[in-house]
Amino acid sequence: MSILVEGLTHIYMQDGPFESTAIEDVSLRIEDGEFIGLIGHTGSGKSTLIQHLNGLLKPTRGKIIIQGMDLTDKSVNMKKIRQAVGLVFQYPEHQLFEETVYKDISFGPLNMGMDPSSIQERVQTSMELVGMDYEVYKNRSPFELSGGQRRRVAIAGVIAMRPSILILDEPTAGLDPRGREEIFSLIRDLHQKNKITIILVSHSMEDVSRLADRIIVMNKGKIAMTGKPGEIFAKADLLEEMGLGIPQVTQLIQALNTIGKNIPTDIFSLEDIKTVILECIRSREHA
Repeated sequence: MSILVEGLTHIYMQDGPFESTAIEDVSLRIEDGEFIGLIGHTGSGKSTLIQHLNGLLKPTRGKIIIQGMDLTDKSVNMKKIRQAVGLVFQYPEHQLFEETVYKDISFGPLNMGMDPSSIQERVQTSMELVGMDYEVYKNRSPFELSGGQRRRVAIAGVIAMRPSILILDEPTAGLDPRGREEIFSLIRDLHQKNKITIILVSHSMEDVSRLADRIIVMNKGKIAMTGKPGEIFAKADLLEEMGLGIPQVTQLIQALNTIGKNIPTDIFSLEDIKTVILECIRSREHA
């Protein structure tokens, strides 16, 4: 088991005039190797929740257990927790500061006290994992790169810490369609090849539906529902009440099914729905 959260509550500015409860009595369990999509409208508690998972925030009440380590235990080694849980914020390239790509990616391992040869191996491997040629980019300034490339460098810096859990908060925010697809392809490959646990926070129903094994929906600081993408997006009315939508592909399937097409509701990619529709057309022609 990767993550166990029990009765987690976080109150900002507790006992003050601006006291605000961000999340209340949240409990969840995430298994090793799961790909979780975390969705919810702005202010639903998503960011507060994920910041508890590597100790950036301390709970007002409740427990957080990461790979058997209790974050609420005062004796817990937070350095070990933050090595296990990699957190990539929105616009992570804004956190780049070194003069070369190599130095930026090596910053984390260097602060772990690793020897130079081990650091080089980590930097090279991390760059390869994010699709960047080590020899081509290692001595380049990250500020000379494109937005998508800078984001890859920032993600590589987190991967160089070898986390077993990777949390990404809107990792494609601000990128063009090509850059978005490149980053999502990278995330998908990391999950499939390295078997790490991934939590993807996103406002895009399309992206979450085609990537996640399971979706957790947050609303007003609580978990409103959880399930496979097909189970979640079948509850369109409930999602709309929470200010959320459903993928466009799901909308198309629902419209086709109202006229008797009987198309499976667990299809989320345009290629798959195109294949199903073409099969329907062919079967009708041969009827």
